[in-house]
Amino acid sequence: MPAFSPTRHAAPLLVAGCILFGLGSLIVKFSSVGPYALSMWRLLTAGLIFACLTRFFGHKLPENRRAVWWSLLAGVFLAFDLALWAESIHAVGPGISTLLNSLQIFFLTAFGFFLFGEQPSRRQSAAMAAAVAGVVLIAAPEFGSNSAAAWGFASGTASGAMLAASMLAVRKAHQAETVALFPMMLLISLGGVVSLILPALLFDRHALYPANAADIGLVLVYGAVMQCLAWGMIAYTVPLLPLSLTGLLLLTEPAAALLIDAFWLGKTVEPMQWCGVWITLAAVYLGSPRGPSPGHTSAS
Repeated sequence: MPAFSPTRHAAPLLVAGCILFGLGSLIVKFSSVGPYALSMWRLLTAGLIFACLTRFFGHKLPENRRAVWWSLLAGVFLAFDLALWAESIHAVGPGISTLLNSLQIFFLTAFGFFLFGEQPSRRQSAAMAAAVAGVVLIAAPEFGSNSAAAWGFASGTASGAMLAASMLAVRKAHQAETVALFPMMLLISLGGVVSLILPALLFDRHALYPANAADIGLVLVYGAVMQCLAWGMIAYTVPLLPLSLTGLLLLTEPAAALLIDAFWLGKTVEPMQWCGVWITLAAVYLGSPRGPSPGHTSAS
C-alpha cells in the first residue's frame, strides 16, 4: 500500500471539507433552533472541543494582548457571518446564500483598498464586475417569486462581509503574535459565543434551545463536524496547494450547496439563475489570489 502523501491527498481532502461545509446548510434549514442561537451553540460546541485539544497538545494561549483581542474580535465577526448566513438560508435557500457568502473575497479586496491602499488588479476589477452581473441574474427571478428575497440577498451578502472582516482580524492577530491553530480557534469561538448571547435572547427567544434529541444531535454535528472537522480539513490543505487550484476547489462548497438546493430540496432554479450562478462562480475563481499572499478559506 503506498504511503500517505499530504500533498497528493490535499486536493481530495479540500473537496471533502468543502462538501461537508455545504452540508452544514441542511442543518441550518432543518433545525428548529433560531439562526443566532444555532450559531452560538455551534461555536460553543467547537470551543469546548478546541479547549480540550489545546490542553491535550499543551499549546499556549497568546501572551500579546493585541493578539488576544484581535482573535476575540475575529470570533465576533465570524459569529455574525454564521448567523447572517443562517438568516439567508431560511430566506433564499442554501444554494444562493452560500454563493453570496463566497463573495467574501471581494470584500477582502475592498478592505485592502480602503484600509491598506492595496490597488486591485485589472483581473480582480473585472471579476468584481462579473460577480455583480451574476448576482443580478440570480436575484431578478427570485425577487419576482420570493417575498423574503431582499432580506435573503442582504443577509447573505453581509455574511460575506463579516467573514472577510473575521479573516482580516485573524491576520492582525498573527501580526501581533504567531498563534497556534487550536488556541486561535478557542479564542475565536469564545469571542463568537459571547457576542451572540444577547442577539440570541432578543431574536431567538422562542427557538433558543434544541427542541428534541434530534435537534441536539444536529447542533453537536454542526459544531463538531462543520466547525471543527471540515474547517480543519480546509485549513490543513490550503497551504499545500497552489493558490489557483485552491481558489477553484473552494468553489465546491457553494456548488455543492446549489446542487443540494436544486436536486434534493426541490428549489426551482430558473435558467437565468443558473447562468448567473456560473458567471458568479467564474468571477469568484478569477478574483481569487494568484500571488504569494495567503489564500482565503470559508468558515460558514
